[in-house]
Amino acid sequence: MIKKCLFPVAGYGTRFLPATKSMPKEMLPVVNKPLVQYGVEEAIEAGMTTCAMVTGRGKRAITDHFDISYELEHQISGSGKEAYLEGIRGVLEKGIFTQVRQREMKGLGHAILTGEPLIGNEPFGVLLSDDLCMNNGSGVLSQMVQLFKQFRCSIVAIQEVPEDETHKYGVIRGESLSNGVYRVDEMVEKPDPKDAPSNLAIIGRYILTPDIFDILRVTKPGANGEIQITDALQTQAQNGCVMAYKFKGRRFDCGSVPGFVEATNFIYENYYLPK
Repeated sequence: MIKKCLFPVAGYGTRFLPATKSMPKEMLPVVNKPLVQYGVEEAIEAGMTTCAMVTGRGKRAITDHFDISYELEHQISGSGKEAYLEGIRGVLEKGIFTQVRQREMKGLGHAILTGEPLIGNEPFGVLLSDDLCMNNGSGVLSQMVQLFKQFRCSIVAIQEVPEDETHKYGVIRGESLSNGVYRVDEMVEKPDPKDAPSNLAIIGRYILTPDIFDILRVTKPGANGEIQITDALQTQAQNGCVMAYKFKGRRFDCGSVPGFVEATNFIYENYYLPK
């Protein structure tokens, strides 16, 4: 039903300087796999086999990662080390990778609008690699696809956060329908705790309908002087319908050093250590 997923990967990753001075933050490894690969695997699992990358300057390593390295393949062919490439080989066999460059950093809304030529007139996913989500069942995007089959409108993934951290997120207020599903009435980008409509924060998983592009074209800069997808979704909610979904799984904020370390420890302990 939804075949494409947009990956905004043009950011500078300033919270990880100096490591990200010459290395994309999306290529930082959680154990032995880069962040962006976890996201691509989640998208492909959800049926979104076309992965559209909105890149920027200094991001060539991402493009190279999702390509064949003939020299490396030749060097380790027939050796025990070849098994280390099985995961990325599977991704390359299943996925189609396209890209467009975001020339200026004007916010997530602008990044999504930049990706319009790669998406076209169809619903699509958006995945932010900074938010690493892990669970033992279906991935977050797969869960959201099932919800989209029912509601056929834009959907955002949400989780409860401490009230004093609402200024870090887009926050929603909505009518609870059932089983962690909300019909959104209000969305605010990075509100002060005293002004936050709730403690339900949007994390980096979206399913968007294509009319969002027309809305983004006329959306004025908001928080931090950037074009915010939250503002565009607020317009969409007022004129139609936006759903919010409290997903099943555990999310790690890998855009911060503590979250990145927490994710690394969790994945090593749960997926690499002998049981």
